[in-house]
Amino acid sequence: MIPIGEPRKSSPFALFNLGFRPFFLFGAVAAVILLGLWLVFYSSGLGVSYYSNTMHWHAHEMLFGFSMAIIAGFLLTAVRNWTNVQTPFGNTLAGIFLLWLTARILPFIPGIPGEVIAVIDLAFAPAVAVGIGIPIVRSGNYRNLVFIPILAAFFAANLMVHLETLGVTDNTAMNGLHLALYLAVMVITVIGGRVIPFFTERGVEGVSCTRFAWIEKTVLPATGLWLISMLTSYDTLQIATSAILALLSAIRLYGWFSPTVFKVPLVWILQLGYLFIPLGYALTALAAAGQISGSIAIHSFAAGAIGLITLGMMARVSLGHTGRPLTVTPIIVAAFVLITLAAVIRVSITHLPIPYLAGLHLSGTLWMLAWILFLIRYLPILIKPRADGLFG
Repeated sequence: MIPIGEPRKSSPFALFNLGFRPFFLFGAVAAVILLGLWLVFYSSGLGVSYYSNTMHWHAHEMLFGFSMAIIAGFLLTAVRNWTNVQTPFGNTLAGIFLLWLTARILPFIPGIPGEVIAVIDLAFAPAVAVGIGIPIVRSGNYRNLVFIPILAAFFAANLMVHLETLGVTDNTAMNGLHLALYLAVMVITVIGGRVIPFFTERGVEGVSCTRFAWIEKTVLPATGLWLISMLTSYDTLQIATSAILALLSAIRLYGWFSPTVFKVPLVWILQLGYLFIPLGYALTALAAAGQISGSIAIHSFAAGAIGLITLGMMARVSLGHTGRPLTVTPIIVAAFVLITLAAVIRVSITHLPIPYLAGLHLSGTLWMLAWILFLIRYLPILIKPRADGLFG
């Protein structure tokens, strides 16, 4: 770890200069490949050698593969700004990234012991925790230590999946997958509450976001209570906590919103993505009441909130941290529209006038196209040095 102020010159290949670069790039690649493989597996009955349950593989990889890559990239970048202490870069960052990449590939290789796959995959969250924990402690920025127990919980959730996959436990994988999804929602709640109003005020002229102090004080504890309730069988508690958070999240978003945000794609994609949070809570309440399928609520969070917010955040962060203007080209606006359509179709899939499988393929195809457009535009940005000549 070195102070940020120490000057360093970047090489022409800058992929490992800062955490967002490799994880945003290959997280986007994973978003395309993992979803494409899932559509093939779901339609053909094929699967992955390590995972006997293909549904578990799909959920695991979208959470611990795709989503965790983006979370890691964001934290390894944001903590550097929050603490003014350098987070892992160069060979250290490459090592953390290789843990993630190896864990994605090994399950497809026959003959690799399951224990090896599990250990490598499980090592990723602790590696990220160490990578952000040291700068936080060194700087005395203890407020952001909240992400360490969250990463520890991701580790526990991943462990629950691997223990069942290895035959050590029974019926723990689904609880682990649910826990990981709810943790991702919690991360969006924490980070979104910090950056979405900030990006809105900075990006849209004349807009001042309203932050309701009572909501900011209660939304995170309420989210924690909701997470606990969702891991129980108490439907009444699930309905109550989900309904409360749907209301709190909607009011929170209302305070940030102004019609003028639609002039700035880098802002409206984040606010539209956050809209899937109160929608997801409302759908969760309905699912707990037995009115709809739980899968619909899950995909409001997964395809909607996680999909839109990660794409919007990656588009903005990649520009800001490479010294480029915070404006997007039409190709990225198209990506924002495609991923929004993908989420809407996935959430409303049971009400569409087309067969379920056709709706699944349509949503998945739009999702993949959105991420392909992101890769076309951002590949050179993520591998080349900053435009202003600084290191990062």
